[in-house]
Amino acid sequence: FREQPIFSTRAHVFQIDPNTKKNWVPTSKHAVTVSYFYDSTRNVYRIISLDGSKAIINSTITPNMTFTKTSQKFGQWADSRANTVYGLGFSSEHHLSKFAEKFQEFKEAARIAKEKSHEKMELTSTPSQESAGGDIQSPLTPESINGTDDERAMPEMTQNSEPRAEPTQNALPFTHSSTISKHWEAELATLKGNNAKLTAALLESTANVKQWKQQLAAYQEEAERLHKRVTELECVSSQANAVHTHKTELNQTIQELESTLKKKEEEIEGLKQEIENARELQAQRDSLTQKLQEVEIRNKDLEGQLSDLEQRLEKSQNEQEAFRNNLKTLLEILDGKIFELTELRDNLAKLIECS
Repeated sequence: FREQPIFSTRAHVFQIDPNTKKNWVPTSKHAVTVSYFYDSTRNVYRIISLDGSKAIINSTITPNMTFTKTSQKFGQWADSRANTVYGLGFSSEHHLSKFAEKFQEFKEAARIAKEKSHEKMELTSTPSQESAGGDIQSPLTPESINGTDDERAMPEMTQNSEPRAEPTQNALPFTHSSTISKHWEAELATLKGNNAKLTAALLESTANVKQWKQQLAAYQEEAERLHKRVTELECVSSQANAVHTHKTELNQTIQELESTLKKKEEEIEGLKQEIENARELQAQRDSLTQKLQEVEIRNKDLEGQLSDLEQRLEKSQNEQEAFRNNLKTLLEILDGKIFELTELRDNLAKLIECS
């Protein structure tokens, strides 16, 4: 091949959401091999990553590109030719730093190669024949870019939690019920997320099962054809040695096909077990949904009780206020009477002294 891998590592691959330009969309379900390739004929460097037979990264390094570390284990760069931004999640900061160093090194090499190309153009006064896109398809296979590192990485995620206000004594039953309701809602949301993932996995598994069934049918047809061929060869007595050799090879092929069939059947059994587990999770989700509805009904009852208690409390407070006002009025009247009696006593005492 004219392109050869010069550095490989493993990372989780992401691309920026083309709609929002903010969120990351994972393009690989697990850590895959990400390799730097060098094309000696065109003197260009490319970053290539395959997930199975699908190329999820095909980015030509140019001098104006910049690799940015956004966290201790995550980095990104923009590719204007592909009109996207690539992101890589590594298993450690060391692997991220190593990838960034290689990016800077090959970026500088690309810059030097571009300058030399311009100088050659000026000397020869002929237009450059370099390819403009870096999209030439190389005869790459997943085996040709396997790296030696075995790390796995995921981008770091942070969770934000909202503070809860302290409940008052009068609102305690309602707040406790709300806490229980939020707990069940969180569990229900988690189950819904898991259910969506399992549904996607089931759809993918169903498609794989159909493909495997087709392969099994093709293998069975091939086995029958080989059996017929063996029978035909056995009928030819003049080619006994050749028939024996072909028969041995065909028997080995049949054994390999039977082994493959057995493995596929085991995989189908495993998928059936996953489907059964998904159904159990669906039943659990329905049960939790019913419990959540019961909690909501109880919550409404507690709200009604709380409202009734608040009305009673307000009425009691009004009655106590009226009682206090009446007591104040009586105390004022009593003070006036006491003052009058005191004056009367003083006058009687004076009259007694005078007499």
